Amino acid sequence: MRAWEGALETLLGARTRAASPLSGGDINDAFRVELDDGRAVFVKTNARAPRTMFAAEARGLEWLREANAIRVPRILAVGPGDAVPFLVLEYLAPARRTPNFDERLGRAVAALHRFGAPHFGLDHDNFVGRLPQSNQSAPTWSEFYRDRRLLPQVKLARDAGLLSASILRSVERLVGVLDERVGASEPPSRLHGDFWGGNLHVDEHGEPCLIDPAAYGGHREVDLAMMRLFGGFGERVFSAYAEAFPHTDGSDDRVPLYQLYPLLVHVNLFGGAYVGSVEQALRDVV
Repeated sequence: MRAWEGALETLLGARTRAASPLSGGDINDAFRVELDDGRAVFVKTNARAPRTMFAAEARGLEWLREANAIRVPRILAVGPGDAVPFLVLEYLAPARRTPNFDERLGRAVAALHRFGAPHFGLDHDNFVGRLPQSNQSAPTWSEFYRDRRLLPQVKLARDAGLLSASILRSVERLVGVLDERVGASEPPSRLHGDFWGGNLHVDEHGEPCLIDPAAYGGHREVDLAMMRLFGGFGERVFSAYAEAFPHTDGSDDRVPLYQLYPLLVHVNLFGGAYVGSVEQALRDVV
């Protein structure tokens, strides 16, 4: 029996019959678990995860669900604090995408963003990957992006010796002009926060479903920039989004600015292979 199975059985009131590993994640282990009452559930676990990580993810999924814009999996259980951390979600067997999948995704993301958020940030902190992510509110988007997103990741990478002096000077220059670079003032959008292709799931009906959020209220271009960073999204996704929620002037020019945060996160998670991409993004914005 795996370390988390006993606690899972207690929480769900059923015994595990089989657990099959699933691929796709970089940080956690994932399983399709069959229960003796006939249910199949999705379990994500990580013995080294911070004890609050999966509880924060569950809260983020529920926060996204409030928008009623795009499907997110139902939360069935969160592992207790004295056990190996785990999260149990409804299991969504993937199906072939519907013919209009990209259009539906683009319009759904637009609806999620339009639903909005009370302020920049969130009422609790969470994680991006396994890294802590502060969501303490700030009065302006520029302040939030500087103080809650860019500078904490820069400090983490600097302290680990991963950033050169020239990169740190570029960051200083960016901070000095950030108010001018972030774009026109907009109300905070409801963001997924870690929107790469691996966190888009196709459900049993062939419809889009979002998983693994690092949710908060922020500028909508953050999600859109990350969607372009690692690929996996067709151009119809972006055009359908723009039809439903038109961009403000200069949005294309701000893509490197909003890709800078996930690139710094990747430096801190995976090491120096992403430093060159950080350098290029900084050259594009300062």
